[in-house]
Amino acid sequence: MSGPTEPPVSGPGLVPGLRQVRRLLRIAPQPLELELVGRTLLHSVLVGAVAGLIGSAFFYALEITQQLLLEGLAGYHVLRAAGEEVFHGERAPFRPWLLMLLPAIGALLGGLLTTKLAPETPGGGADAIIRCFHQQGGIVRPRVPLVKGLAAIFTLGFGGSGGREGPTLLIGGSIGSLIGRYLRVTDRERRILLVAGLAAGVSAIFRTPLAAALLAVEILHRDDFESDALVPSVLASVTAYSVFISIFGEATLFAHAPHYPFVPAHLPLYAVMAIVVSLAAVFFAWSLRTSQRLFQRLALPPWAKPGLGGLLLGAGAALFLIQLGPLLNAEGRGIGLLGGGYGAAQLAITGAGFLPGGWGAVELLALLALLKIVATSLTIGSGGNAGEAGPSLVIGAIVGGTFGRAASLLLEDPRIDPGAFALVGMGTFYGGLAHVPLASLVMVCELAGSYDLLVPLMLAEGIAFVALRRASLLPSQVATRRDSPAHRDELIFDVLRDVRAGDIVVKGRPFTSFAPGTSAREVLAEVGRSADWQDVFPVIDGDGKLIGVISATALRALSSDPILLDITLAVDLMSGPVSVRADEDAHTALERLLAQGTRELCVTDASGRIVGLLDESEIQGFYHEATRATAVR
Repeated sequence: MSGPTEPPVSGPGLVPGLRQVRRLLRIAPQPLELELVGRTLLHSVLVGAVAGLIGSAFFYALEITQQLLLEGLAGYHVLRAAGEEVFHGERAPFRPWLLMLLPAIGALLGGLLTTKLAPETPGGGADAIIRCFHQQGGIVRPRVPLVKGLAAIFTLGFGGSGGREGPTLLIGGSIGSLIGRYLRVTDRERRILLVAGLAAGVSAIFRTPLAAALLAVEILHRDDFESDALVPSVLASVTAYSVFISIFGEATLFAHAPHYPFVPAHLPLYAVMAIVVSLAAVFFAWSLRTSQRLFQRLALPPWAKPGLGGLLLGAGAALFLIQLGPLLNAEGRGIGLLGGGYGAAQLAITGAGFLPGGWGAVELLALLALLKIVATSLTIGSGGNAGEAGPSLVIGAIVGGTFGRAASLLLEDPRIDPGAFALVGMGTFYGGLAHVPLASLVMVCELAGSYDLLVPLMLAEGIAFVALRRASLLPSQVATRRDSPAHRDELIFDVLRDVRAGDIVVKGRPFTSFAPGTSAREVLAEVGRSADWQDVFPVIDGDGKLIGVISATALRALSSDPILLDITLAVDLMSGPVSVRADEDAHTALERLLAQGTRELCVTDASGRIVGLLDESEIQGFYHEATRATAVR
């Protein structure tokens, strides 16, 4: 059986380099099979337990450091949220000169640690672990959790303005990655464990198990979710939460009113507030980036820049508190300017006895929001080891609370509760700026222990999500999974799995084939006359079924030995009938092409008869067209 040949159909513009696709196929992981799911979930529980213990140790060390230095030495009165009242100690007389120096000392020590030992983890930590997931294969060095934890304790414990969630995101994600590395899991499983570690780190500090799991799968992308990691993240988050509350007790972070009644007439107010909060978020993002650019231009060593930022912060905070003392009837009364500032958010939600009434409260809260933005920009912009998430929630709460108090005074509506606007502003600010609307919505409900504000939260989050599309707190976020290098190999396979081999192969195209008894000399002669494109030559029995293939490599080896040409038959030259059925996918076809080491693969029907020869150019052409169509969409 033989016939004339013609070249395979291929169009111009096909992406060159199917070899790269072939190379990727050798190393890319398969989708998680059922037998791997149980192992991954078990590993996630381990990640949650370890992250919960380390997160608890980090929280304890940070609180003790803050208690001993800020309160015990400098006499700074740390304003805490209701759920932060874990440690109590004696407060020294207010010493402004010491408060000026402490943030600089702590930031300098943190800068030295990260610069010298782990320069890949500057700043808050959230952006660094996102970049690690997308660009570094989810691989971190073993020293990273310890270095980042110590640097954050120095920075925040000495008075730096920032959150503890950014560092715990990095610490938790690093723990997940390291556990995956030591357990020798696949690259994909290691990345899933990294995401589970993110959830565990946030859950242990915020005490928001569901929101932490959602945040971990949502924060990596601007418009997508890391869906494969959702269940592992839930398990790790629940485990870390359980560990943390077993040590420190169960409590929500913020106290609030017993009930927030739903008033439909207030929805327009929440919509206007969402716009105001979005403007404040844009200003915060601009302030952070401006501070980063200014500090980058300074002719100072990288380790010294956080110290300078801390010195400016300490001096400003001390002068502000000296001026504010008479108004608040207490020297050194902190109102959330230093540290995470959750007490300032609590102030916006429930008020305080020292807070002025009427428009005085509005003015003080508005000033506090502005000062918190500047303080955080000095800490994080200079390279200090503090997170952006905590200040974002705090600033959002202050802006929302300010708006609620102003609306109450202007409209004289007793149904307006400024605390409700503070809680909604909290989620709106962070959710819009970090592009995590679902996670921030649930987080606010869990932080307050109430779902009363679900409807206004949904409205305000939706507005901020649109308004803040061009602003971002996390530059390393990518738009979708498709844009992430971490998923590039998987997406190639997804494309190839969506088409059958029979849909790609050119049917009816003449090809050269042989009967089992054809002599080797005849085979060589026929190949020389008609087969200028084939690399594989089918051997077909009397029923038309494929029984083997002859490769061009075998023919070249035989042509150098004239004696063998006369005594060898096609059946002697052929190897096994490597083929793919027409109803199997192109991914399977490419795998077998690689195993065979040739350019073509026989495609057969259910009975074993050849439908055609599938050339690698057909797979290349399909892949090019499919990915181009996806990009256009």
